[in-house]
Amino acid sequence: MIRAFIVGLVIVIMPLLAISQQPKDTIPKRPTLVISDNTGKVKEEVPIRIDSTKMKDSIVKPKHSPRKAAIRSAIIPGWGQAYNKKYWKVPIVWAAVGIPAWLVYYNQEWYKRTSYAVKVSDVGNNMPVYLEKVDPQLLPLVTAKQTPALINYRNDFRKNRDYAILFGLLFWGLNIVDATVDAHLKDFDVSEDLSLYIKPTILPGNAPGLSFVLSLNNNRSKTISSLR
Repeated sequence: MIRAFIVGLVIVIMPLLAISQQPKDTIPKRPTLVISDNTGKVKEEVPIRIDSTKMKDSIVKPKHSPRKAAIRSAIIPGWGQAYNKKYWKVPIVWAAVGIPAWLVYYNQEWYKRTSYAVKVSDVGNNMPVYLEKVDPQLLPLVTAKQTPALINYRNDFRKNRDYAILFGLLFWGLNIVDATVDAHLKDFDVSEDLSLYIKPTILPGNAPGLSFVLSLNNNRSKTISSLR
């Protein structure tokens, strides 16, 4: 009894050991179609052709990274749009961020010039050494002691500079949001079978009406709404 049990155990284990000892890195055989006759004997083995286009479609492509688009747009405005291949947006982004940046520089320069002119006019010192440093466009106001007018100009330039900084930061943030949203929509697949059409229908009470029908690629139609 024990001998029969051992023999049966060996018979069961030996095939398992043989399977486990097969090399794992062997190249799988090409799938073939076996054609046999009425007797069951193999007449011909025809290799099965594999459609390369289907294999390419089955390969999962790397997803577009919204994080990369956001980081690049945060570093250099327009870089995220270029990463999303929306090249036509790059000049728009540069203009939206570049114009406020130029306005910040322009107003800051005139703010410094008017601030110096206010100091010279307020002190009342008309010595040439001080007047030479006053901007020629502001010099008539300084010599005429128009200090309140110079103060108004200075405050306007400071206000315009602050507004330009605010709008520049706003457009910089919108540039990041735009690149991130575009990157999210990059992998959004819209089927070509998607369509919306209108067809007549009968509403409750036997009243004629129109239905908006959304046709999806799964051969199903969904009624969105009906109008009487």
